[in-house]
Amino acid sequence: MKKSNLSVLPVILWLCLFLVVPMLIVVGISFMGRDDLGNVVLDFNLESYSRFFDPLYLGIYWDTIVLSVLTTGLCLLLSYPLAYYIANAGPKMQTWGLVLITIPFWINFLIRTYAWVLLLRTQGVVNNVLLDFGLIQEPLQMLYTKGAVLLGMVYTFIPFMVLPLYVALDQMDKKLLEAASDLGASRWKSFWHITLPQTKSGIMTGSVLVYVSTTGMFVVTDILGGSKSSMISNIIQSQFLGARNWPFGSALSVIFVITSLIMIALFNRALTSKHMKTKEGR
Repeated sequence: MKKSNLSVLPVILWLCLFLVVPMLIVVGISFMGRDDLGNVVLDFNLESYSRFFDPLYLGIYWDTIVLSVLTTGLCLLLSYPLAYYIANAGPKMQTWGLVLITIPFWINFLIRTYAWVLLLRTQGVVNNVLLDFGLIQEPLQMLYTKGAVLLGMVYTFIPFMVLPLYVALDQMDKKLLEAASDLGASRWKSFWHITLPQTKSGIMTGSVLVYVSTTGMFVVTDILGGSKSSMISNIIQSQFLGARNWPFGSALSVIFVITSLIMIALFNRALTSKHMKTKEGR
């Protein structure tokens, strides 16, 4: 028992040093003030938190949550069939499928994002192809829109959803599917009552990874959304690097972490309750 506790100690120290301590520093700064030069001063107040309730920032935060939820939902809908196919394919096809999923990680993230600019801009590849085939009469405005940001987010984070789902599907007990088939259950019933509940961990892991990563992403919004689209992560970045308003940036970060934890807890509760209802309905 003592050896087990000692083995966990380095992990606890690492988490405290690189996660807990920095977060406590951010929380502390969020309650401080600024002098005329923008430097942080020891002046306890709630001004940074009250500023968050300005309609401008509330609107941006709401847009961030909506975009993150949409991205997570689309990634789940697109990734589950793909992960299911890879997990049930032969060994050679599984290898190639995983290689194709991880190929985007071999290319610089900024290069991949700017590639979408070449595809979506007014004189880009997509508009030129549509014009050549006579499908449109004039170029479409696809770049610097919320749709372009959503497309970029889904493209960026699909691998983060596919891989956890693949692991969950690959490790599930397939003998239960055979038993269900022998008892006359349809493929849909087998999926709903056996496959889906057993892959809950993959769904939860992938959803958390995609949701948290999307809410904290500001590069895709800057490049594909331009000035017409902004997320809370863009505001936090500008407060720390541009406006030098560290207390307000820290307050936004604290609010971001708290709301993310609430959203993850609600999603986990919904997934668990759905699983329990499915079990009761058998």
